[in-house]
Amino acid sequence: MHSLQSIVAGLVVFGIVVFIHELGHYLAARWRGVQVTVFSIGFGPALTSWKDRVGTRWQISLLPLGGYVKLHGFENRPDAPREEGDENAFNRKSVLSRAIVTVAGPAFNFLLTILLFVVLLSCFGRPEARPDIGTLAPDGAAMKAGLQVGDEIQRLDGHHILSIGDIQAQVAAHPGEVMKIGLLRKGQSLELPVTLDRIRQGGHDVGRLGVGFAVSHSAPLPVYKAVPAAIGQTWDMCGNMLEGIWQIISGQRSARQLSGTIGIIHMSGQAVDYGVASALGFVALLSLNLGLLNLFPVPMLDGGHLLFYACEAIRGKPLSERTQGYALQVGLFLVAALFIFSTVNDLRGLGVFHWLFAHGG
Repeated sequence: MHSLQSIVAGLVVFGIVVFIHELGHYLAARWRGVQVTVFSIGFGPALTSWKDRVGTRWQISLLPLGGYVKLHGFENRPDAPREEGDENAFNRKSVLSRAIVTVAGPAFNFLLTILLFVVLLSCFGRPEARPDIGTLAPDGAAMKAGLQVGDEIQRLDGHHILSIGDIQAQVAAHPGEVMKIGLLRKGQSLELPVTLDRIRQGGHDVGRLGVGFAVSHSAPLPVYKAVPAAIGQTWDMCGNMLEGIWQIISGQRSARQLSGTIGIIHMSGQAVDYGVASALGFVALLSLNLGLLNLFPVPMLDGGHLLFYACEAIRGKPLSERTQGYALQVGLFLVAALFIFSTVNDLRGLGVFHWLFAHGG
């Protein structure tokens, strides 16, 4: 029953973030005079639907794993033959209008993140998790290697850490391996080799350092201070995410840390279990991820469409149908490959493959 509640909570959290993204596209389309034919929460057959006074069909669909808005004329090129009613078609609008409608989805995700950070900072204060060791697990890897309470972890295998989560993610990805921990102890820099513990979690092995970090909360901020602080926090997190993605691409970090839809829903449910502040923080983080990743210049994503519009603005005409077709095929392949890879990671993390192998044959 608890697992079912977590799944439902995760679907609700995921649905909120996707709804805000699509709402951005919808409101921008209305502002720029584009007819929105469908606004769907979820994919697949509609469970229920209704039409509003401007002709948009709102629907809740069977598969609650995202959503979409369907814009009149979106599928057609700007130089396609004109038909009746095309004055409200997306493809008949200027490059600027099409770019505004496209970028509005990610922009609304950023706005949601900032708004939630404002709420968290003004109601709960800023959580300040420091890479200072607060506790040591008895006979854990850190204690055996000579780490001490009060040590500040600064580097892992020579790479500067980005956050507490960065330490946890990199340690988890190297069970049983020797990792060089760069730390600061009473003003002196040290580097100690640590053989990470290997523990079984979710059906697979993960590394553990055996430390607890010091965490404190600042006093709640007044709203006029929370707003710029939230904007700054959002900016810093974007930088951290981009650096983390680069580390995965360059091989500095394991790609097994990538989570897909299943993993996100699972983590959403866990965040809700920890209380209001945890749930709001996770929604903010998820919204920021969705907004940032959608701006990547990959065809099929919002950033890919923005790249097409930029080329059109520079050339004075759209890219050829063949060029766009090839680009969209590449984008579809990349998105599908990422989806499959991240889903395999999710299933591995949940122990599904271990269970299948254990019960097979």
